[in-house]
Amino acid sequence: MRKVDTIVIHCSAGSQKATAADIVNYHLKNLKWQRPGYHYIIEPDGNIVNTWPVERISNGVKGHNEHIINVCYIGGIDAKGKAVDNRTASQKAAIIAVIRELRSRFGSLKVVGHRDFSPDVNRNGIVDPWERIKECPCFDAIPEYNKI
Repeated sequence: MRKVDTIVIHCSAGSQKATAADIVNYHLKNLKWQRPGYHYIIEPDGNIVNTWPVERISNGVKGHNEHIINVCYIGGIDAKGKAVDNRTASQKAAIIAVIRELRSRFGSLKVVGHRDFSPDVNRNGIVDPWERIKECPCFDAIPEYNKI
């Protein structure tokens, strides 16, 4: 088993009408990746789909995948393509369930959002909104999941 220290939360940045299978197909067929971007995808109804074994590396955050587990919820943008936290209540509950299950297996894992891998340009110890390369997961995962 690989050494895992972080759970990274993502949004799909697409329609909430998509399915986990749609996202995996996009990664494998359109992007031509050898493996999916996420270990888990959470559908709008809260269905948790394990799309890749956590023992294996996925493609969630370039340069960091060796030590992370990638969890994605379907959604993250509004009808105009603007970043928005549109997680359903079922998705919120499912994310918490996945975090608890992974921590029971791997110990005290840190939980961050994909956007938290953006560079801290001003070196103040925080990735400020203007420093973010992307908005994913469209909410601040660190304080939301810090006490779970």
